[in-house]
Order: sequence, then structure tokens, then C-alpha cells
Amino acid sequence: MKIKIFTDSCCDLPLEFVEANEDILEVLGMPIQINGVEVIDDLGKTFDRSEFYNKLRQGTMPTTSQINAYRFDESFRQALAEGNEIVYIGFTSGMSGTFNSASIAKQMILDDMENAKINLLDTLSASIGQGTLVVEAVKMVRAGKSIDEISNWVESNKLKTHHWFGVDDLNYLKNGGRISHVSAMVGSVLNVKPTLGVGHDGKLKPYGNVRGRKKSIAQLANKFESHYCQLSASTVIVGHGNCPEDAEQLRNLLISKSPNLDILVSELSMTIASHVGPNMIAVAFIGDEREA
Repeated sequence: MKIKIFTDSCCDLPLEFVEANEDILEVLGMPIQINGVEVIDDLGKTFDRSEFYNKLRQGTMPTTSQINAYRFDESFRQALAEGNEIVYIGFTSGMSGTFNSASIAKQMILDDMENAKINLLDTLSASIGQGTLVVEAVKMVRAGKSIDEISNWVESNKLKTHHWFGVDDLNYLKNGGRISHVSAMVGSVLNVKPTLGVGHDGKLKPYGNVRGRKKSIAQLANKFESHYCQLSASTVIVGHGNCPEDAEQLRNLLISKSPNLDILVSELSMTIASHVGPNMIAVAFIGDEREA
């Protein structure tokens, strides 16, 4: 039986990776409202992300919404009709209702096709952390693993998936309710850069502050050094919000700490950038147990 992996645009994987694996991987795009116009985030395939980031830098504050159950239903049914078993590796339920939409769609399909094989995996992860799990799942499909072997691996490793973020503009976190107006104002004046991660509940959490961009990037490399598991041999992903020079700096720091890394560099999707702003820098990897 063939396997089709589904995920959503919050995975922040490079379009090149998605297209190279389109026979087994499908990414459903999140809806985004930009100045009153809705677009679907397809990881830069049809909407120029450079233009999007320019809009962010000019003060545009986009909003996002979840993928509805009908889109999942349509996509899942098409994959099943093509003879696939389905595994959906989804954006954390701690930050979006999208996983619930997938659950509704699954039940709608099972009401019609009780033998359909659909495994839904709430990664409790976001952005390139979610993407890390997708990359490893793709490798497993290529290696001939079964859908249940893949699903069990994701479930066993999702809380070992680390994602550490350095945010440049605190106003995006303020607008999303992650920090207060006063914290954003004071942080901006003092050039404070928070280091954020994702906890056991799949929600964004602050894990400290540093002053200045250079220290922020170094902090991410230190988090990697403290938590990465060399035995995992998994792909490490460096993500950036339209700041490739900073991504290269972080990549070089990681290689200096562990020379044999397989590192994938990816620009953050419009979905994630809408909530954290431009110039965010991040690293994701499989390591020890995630901090609560």
C-alpha cells in the first residue's frame, strides 16, 4: 500500500524539498489575510515571499486562520482514491484549531469508508520543529517503513523535537498576545532579544533574554549544543525570516560544534512570519526530552 504524508504550511520546509518529494508529500496551505485580501500560503510557489516580507517591514500586520475540515476532506479523499494510506503530521493543537479540522474530516471520511487508513499526528510542534518530523517521516517512507512504524516514530520523538527561536521585533509577539505592550516597548528600547521555544503542551514559551542580535544567535547555538542528540542522525533545520546572512552565521556556529551535521536551511513561511515578524532566526532538531 502506498503512503501519502500530509502536513500544513506551518512546517516551514523549503519549496524545493516539497517539490522533490511531491509523490509522497502534500502540504496544505494556511489562509492568510494581507491588507484585506486572502491568499493561501503555498510556501512561496505562487506568492512572492520577498514581497511579503517587504510588506511586513513596512508595517503590514497579516492575520492567519486555520485550514477548515472541508479542505482536509477533499484532499484526503483524493489521496485515498489514488490507493494511499494517509498520515497527517500537523501543526500543534496548542496554537491552532487546524488539527481539530483534520480530525473532523477524518471522521467524515470514516463514516463513508470505514476501512480507510488515516493516522493523524498532533506534533505539539511548530514551524521547523514540525518540519523536522516531516523530513524524517519522508525518509522513512523512502526506506519502506509502514505507516504505523512512521506514526509510532513521530509519536515517540515529538517531545524530543526542539525548536529555539530568536525574535527581532517584539511587536509581533505583542500583537499575538505573547507578551505585554510594556514588555515589547521596554524590550525594543533596550535591544532585548527573547529566546523562545515550544513546551510539552505545544505552546510557545519564553526561555530567557539576551541583548543584541549576535548574542541571540549565539544563544540558539548554545541551546543546540545542550540538547542535540548525536545518535539521532536526524536532519537539523535552520530557519530564518528573510535574513539569510544570519542563517548562515547560525549554520556555521552549529557546524563548529558538530562538524558532520546534515543541515537544511529554510526561509520561514508567510504563516509563521505573520506571527513573529521578519528577521526571526531559529534552529530545530531531535534531541533530549523537551523542556516543559
